[in-house]
Amino acid sequence: MKCDTILVLDFGSQYCHLIGQRVREYNVYSETVPHDITAQEIEAMKEEFNVKGLILSGGPASVYERDAPKCTLTLLELNLPMLGLCYGHQLIAHMAEGKVKPATRREYGVATVIIDRPLGVLKGLNRKEKVWMSHGDTVFALPGNYEALAHSENTPVAAFRSKEKPIYGLQWHPEVVHTEHGALMLHNFVFNVCKCEPNWLMEDFIKTSVEEIKQTINGSKAIVALSGGIDSSTVTALAAQALGKNLTAVFVDHGFMRKGEPEFVEHAFGKLDLNFVSVNTQERFLQKLKGILDPEEKRKIIGREFVRVFETQARTVGAEYLIQGTIYPDRIEARAR
Repeated sequence: MKCDTILVLDFGSQYCHLIGQRVREYNVYSETVPHDITAQEIEAMKEEFNVKGLILSGGPASVYERDAPKCTLTLLELNLPMLGLCYGHQLIAHMAEGKVKPATRREYGVATVIIDRPLGVLKGLNRKEKVWMSHGDTVFALPGNYEALAHSENTPVAAFRSKEKPIYGLQWHPEVVHTEHGALMLHNFVFNVCKCEPNWLMEDFIKTSVEEIKQTINGSKAIVALSGGIDSSTVTALAAQALGKNLTAVFVDHGFMRKGEPEFVEHAFGKLDLNFVSVNTQERFLQKLKGILDPEEKRKIIGREFVRVFETQARTVGAEYLIQGTIYPDRIEARAR
């Protein structure tokens, strides 16, 4: 069964991944995706997920900057609920041909907003609410098919909705704890507006990931790049559960780790029931980087040498696949490419 899913469009906010975390706390799955994802790409994702709504994150840009991140206008035409937060709020208003301009006074920190119409995502809120604001631009006017739901002393349109579609905007950040009833706002959007069912658990993710690794490798051998960090350790644990002795964990001791760290990794993983290989390449890496001062050139050299080491180890054990853990932003960039 496909799980109900909320997509979080990343516009560069420091809170972007927190939004996804808040949604998953309701046992509803969320994926963070590039801000310029297309309607066609969202439709393609529906083969794997039951996409029920979109959240547009905040971000540091102004909608009028030349290189400001935008999303495609066709997203507004999708039959999907949408919630814009901070920059996302301003962007929806801008795309709908409302008026967004620099505020006469920036708002940063806890602010008080007046809820004029407690509808949709604002259902159940008090007349006055404490929220977390962080913005320079402000929505000053909306087109006729939108209506304001809240205001503050410095922000005439602090929240809005479309009169025709389930589209909402909040100038504040409901995902942070400083917004007193932010959890209720997100709950309203996820369940009341998007009609999601709480049909996802982290345990399901583990089970699905293990099964996906099994199907992808399909009885072949693989190596996993193990650094000892959270990402590589997690994927090593998942891959070991899926592949057993067909997996070899390769730890590259390149000489640039903290004191005692290589010994810790070898002790932690060497005693597990998997093939573990520690490769001492300290001299090799030091020679390759000797005399190199440019950081970008160093990065490329280190990356290239890692690849060479893994290629050698793959040939040694007869592996056809390389498994690598990575940080979530890399997934977003990969989708963007």
